[in-house]
Amino acid sequence: MDVAEFRRRGKEMVDYVADYMETIEQRQVYPDVEPGYLRHLIPTEAPLEPETYEDVIKDVERVIMPGITHWHSPYFYAYFPAATSFPAMLADMLCGAIGCIGFSWAASPACTELETVMLDWLGKMLQLPDDFLAGTHGHGGGVIQSTASEATLMSLLAARCKAVRLVQASDPQSSEADIMSKLVAYTSDQLCATLGTTPSCAFDHITELGPMCNAEKIWMHIDAAYAGSAFICPEFRPLLNGIEFADSFNLNPHKWLLVNFDCSTMWVKKRSDIIGAFKMDPLYLTHENQESGLVTDYRHWQIPLGRRFRSLKMWFVFRMYGLKGLQAHIRKQVGLAKEFESLVRADKRFEICAEVIMGLVCFRLKGSNELNEALLKKINHGRRIHLVPCQLSGRFVLRFAVCARTTESHHIQEAWRHITQLTFELLQEPAH
Repeated sequence: MDVAEFRRRGKEMVDYVADYMETIEQRQVYPDVEPGYLRHLIPTEAPLEPETYEDVIKDVERVIMPGITHWHSPYFYAYFPAATSFPAMLADMLCGAIGCIGFSWAASPACTELETVMLDWLGKMLQLPDDFLAGTHGHGGGVIQSTASEATLMSLLAARCKAVRLVQASDPQSSEADIMSKLVAYTSDQLCATLGTTPSCAFDHITELGPMCNAEKIWMHIDAAYAGSAFICPEFRPLLNGIEFADSFNLNPHKWLLVNFDCSTMWVKKRSDIIGAFKMDPLYLTHENQESGLVTDYRHWQIPLGRRFRSLKMWFVFRMYGLKGLQAHIRKQVGLAKEFESLVRADKRFEICAEVIMGLVCFRLKGSNELNEALLKKINHGRRIHLVPCQLSGRFVLRFAVCARTTESHHIQEAWRHITQLTFELLQEPAH
C-alpha cells in the first residue's frame, strides 16, 4: 500500500467507522456465535501472496462483525463503560502514525512531556492535593498505565520496596528475603481501598482508613477506576475526600471520560517511591538530559519498557470537550441511571439492591437466586440488550450500567419494557 492508496483507503475507513457508529444500534448487541466459530471462516495458514484491501475489508463484515459484542451500542448495559469519542479516535490515528516508543524523554520528548502535563490537567480537574501534581517543583506526579489492575500492582510493588527499605534502615542486618517473608498486605474482600467497586459501585470510607494507614506507615492505594471520572463534577467531588491520606490513586479515563482504551491514569505522592522500585538504566537508554532534574523517564514508572503516545488522546478530548462538556457527559449518564432506578422502584416485583450514586443500578426480582439467574439468561439469550450479574451478600443481582456515549432516555425506556416483558413470560412458566 503506497501513500496514494493509503489516502484513499484511510478516507474509506473513516467513512466505515462513522457508518458503524451511526448505525450501531441496528446491530444485535450480543453475538449469536458458538466458541470456535471463527476458525473455519478463514484459512488455516497466512497467505503466501499479498491479498487486496477489498478482500480484507469484505471479511470484516463476514468474519469479524458476527463475533463482536457491540460495547458502544446504546443497548449495552454490561460491565462498565468503555469510553470512546471521535476526538480520541483521531488522536489514536496520529499516535499510530507517529509510532514512537516513549520509554525515555530522549526517545520522544513530546510523548513524555505532554503526559506529565495532561496528568496535571486532570489532577487539577479532580482537585487533587498539590502533592500529587508534578508542576515544576512537586515531588509527586502522574503516569498513564494500561489498566487499573496494572496501577494496583505497581502500587503494591512500590509499597513492598519502600517497606523493605524502612526495615533495613532500622535493622541493616535483615536480609531482603527475610523481610519480604513477613510483609502483610491489607485488603477487603474486593481488593484495595476503592471508590466505586465493580459489583455495586460502593465507596470505602477513606477518611477513616487513611489516618490509620498513615499512622502505621502503611501505603494506601485508592482505586477509583470507574467512578473517579465523576469527581470532576463538584457535586461528586466530596466522595474523594480523604485522598490527602493516600500514597497513590488511580482512575480510568478509558471508562467514563471519553478517552479510548487504554488510558488508566495513576498519581503518586512521592515519585521517588515508584522510581526507586523500578529504576533501570542500561547504557543504551541513558541520555545527557536525564540528570537535569526536569526530565521524567516513564520506563521507571511502569512494568513494560515500551509505551505508546497515549496522552495525545487526553489532549484532544480535554480540548475539544472542555471541562464543561466532560461534566455534562457524566451528569447525563447519572441521570439516565436514576431514570432506570425509578422505573425499577415503580414495579413491586423488583427491588433495588444498592444505592444508585453513579451510572450503575443493581436490581433483582424479589425471589430466589435461581429466578434471577433465569431472568438474566432470558435477557442475554434475547440479545436485544446485554447485562451481567454480580453477587451481593450471597444474592444473585443484575447490574444495569449506562455505558454508551449515545444512550438516550428512549433507550432506557425500551430496555425496561423488554426486561418487564421477559419477566412476565418468565413468571408465567410453570416452574416459577
